[in-house]
Amino acid sequence: MVNPAEHYILNQPEPYRSILMHIQVIIEHTIPEAELKYKWRMPCYYLGKTPVCYLNASHKNQFVDVGFWRSAYLLEFDEHLVSENRKVVKSLRYYSLEDIDEAIFIAILKEAEKQKGKSFYNK
Repeated sequence: MVNPAEHYILNQPEPYRSILMHIQVIIEHTIPEAELKYKWRMPCYYLGKTPVCYLNASHKNQFVDVGFWRSAYLLEFDEHLVSENRKVVKSLRYYSLEDIDEAIFIAILKEAEKQKGKSFYNK
C-alpha cells in the first residue's frame, strides 16, 4: 500500500512529479532518518515529532514549493528562500528540475536538521 504522501507525489502531472521525486531523493539521501508523512494534504518530512519541510506542487503558480518551518535558523540562506509575507515559513521554489541547486538545497537541509527540537520563532 502506497502511503498518502507517496500517492500525492506519484499522481502529480509533469513536471511536478519529476521535481518532487528528485527533491524526495535528495532529502532522503541527506537526512536518512527523516520520515515522510502526509499532513495538511501535502507531503511533509519529520525528524521524530519535529517538522523539517513540506512539499507542495502549486499548479496555479507552476512551481514546487519546499517550505521550511524553522526559517529563523536559516538566515545564511535568506537570498535563496522566499517568504512572501509568511512570518515563520520560508521556501525554496522550483519551476523545473534544472532550477534545483543541489548544493544549496543540501546545505539548507543539513542546517534544518540541526534545528530539531528548537523553537520555531527564536534562536
